[in-house]
Amino acid sequence: MSELLATFIFFFAVIDPIGTVPVFIAVTAHFDEAGKRRIAVLATFFSALILLFFVIAGEIILNAINIPLSAFQIAGGIVLFLFALTMIFGEGKPAEEKRYIRDGRETAIFPLAVPSIASPGAMLGAVLMTENNRFSLLEQSQTTMMILAVLGIVLVLLLAASFVHRLIGDSGASIISRVMGLILASVAVNNILAGIKSYFAL
Repeated sequence: MSELLATFIFFFAVIDPIGTVPVFIAVTAHFDEAGKRRIAVLATFFSALILLFFVIAGEIILNAINIPLSAFQIAGGIVLFLFALTMIFGEGKPAEEKRYIRDGRETAIFPLAVPSIASPGAMLGAVLMTENNRFSLLEQSQTTMMILAVLGIVLVLLLAASFVHRLIGDSGASIISRVMGLILASVAVNNILAGIKSYFAL
């Protein structure tokens, strides 16, 4: 149970559902309520497809190009750590991703599904947390369920975006994003150390 909770917290940190709310509000400012609901559902759906693709095919692709999982784990940990640093010391997810918004023509694909929900960190995490050599099929299925559970929270928050934003504001979302960044940095360091241990057979 504790492992499932740890996996859930990990993906909650890399996906950052609360930090996505201000981005969603800015993207959908010129849409009516029906349009906002449709965009929320589509963004979550496409994010799920992208992350499930990395769960299923990520390791296969690495094997095809002859990259050991330990090397990818180290590289992924470094990228996750840098990603976490931008969450902690940067402008925060809402402010940074609002820059992608030019006008009302953006769709659920960009910047919502990618890079806001299915972020590079989430894609790397989907591969690292479902390695065939480290995790059984049951554990990989449980990880997939945790990913979908977090995406379910994303959908709920996007559908209730106006209320959530009034409740916490941009500042609140930025603070939460930084806390999630600190958690993610710890997970990233653990991945780097585990990758080094595996690569050098320590």
